[in-house]
Amino acid sequence: MKKACLLLSLVLLAGCEDTGDYSLSPRENFESLWQIIDEHYCFFEYKQIDWDEVHARYSREVSDSMDQYQLFEKMGDMLNELKDGHTNLISSFNVSRYWDWYEDYPLNFYKNIQKKYLGKSTEYQVAGGIKYRRLANEEVGYLYYESFAEGIGESNLDYVFDHFSGCKGLIIDVRNNGGGSLTNSDRIASRFIREKLLVGYIQHKKGKGHDDFSDPYPIYLSPSPRVKWFAPVVVLTNRQCYSATNDFVQKMRMIPHVIIMGDRTGGGSGFPFNSELPNGWGVRFSSSPLLDANKEHTEFGIDPDIAVNIPPDDFQKGIDTILEEAIRHLTEKNH
Repeated sequence: MKKACLLLSLVLLAGCEDTGDYSLSPRENFESLWQIIDEHYCFFEYKQIDWDEVHARYSREVSDSMDQYQLFEKMGDMLNELKDGHTNLISSFNVSRYWDWYEDYPLNFYKNIQKKYLGKSTEYQVAGGIKYRRLANEEVGYLYYESFAEGIGESNLDYVFDHFSGCKGLIIDVRNNGGGSLTNSDRIASRFIREKLLVGYIQHKKGKGHDDFSDPYPIYLSPSPRVKWFAPVVVLTNRQCYSATNDFVQKMRMIPHVIIMGDRTGGGSGFPFNSELPNGWGVRFSSSPLLDANKEHTEFGIDPDIAVNIPPDDFQKGIDTILEEAIRHLTEKNH
């Protein structure tokens, strides 16, 4: 894993672009943005994007008479052609974003309904970024992790698993988790394996061509030396599972006693890094693809093992259909 981390560090360093002297010229900044993406973005071939055609189309709409707001909007629209939630144009007054990867899909998670299951603040416990309690007459452990950006330490996980000792199964709810730290993804997933596991591959750009990548480099997950969990597990997902959460689901689905349930994840398997334009605006984009263990992309998401949605009738009744199905799956599985 140390070699993989070193490779990721080198990828990040390679992404620090020197765009030259400061300039407010709309044309110069447009061309700089297009070129940075052209030389370093990692999903052109996979997504079948004709970046030259995109340049021709948007270039006609750029002129040095534009103000900064018009330029920002036009360049943000151009970046959205990549259909990538990891890609942003960042100024002092706005951040462009592509959210269609989840906005046009069912929510399949409602916090006001989830509160009925977690209970009052005095009825569940909090360890790092995890909220957790026992459900179904104490038979099933339930933990909700809202963001992989929220710290979770090894001792936090020890206490969580100790609290669920004797439960028939465990539900890990990562719905609406938009990502964060891959370290936290590894830290949790390592509690469910007995031996070193090949979980995927990473590639990095080695040249300016759209398909100029290194050979896939293997990434392994090692088992934690601390408290582990080998009873049945259900991981709950929806479209807002993105980036590090997509990575977590990718790892967990490879473990035999784990089932993924809910909706397809949102994806986001490109390793992002930042650059800067001549006018000082920042740009963030996917530069290195993370592949699954079969060397397949998961940029557009991961399908669940068991697809479940929350129908309108259950929503009106305050029922979390996905969570209820997970409880049923774990309790019936063990009778």
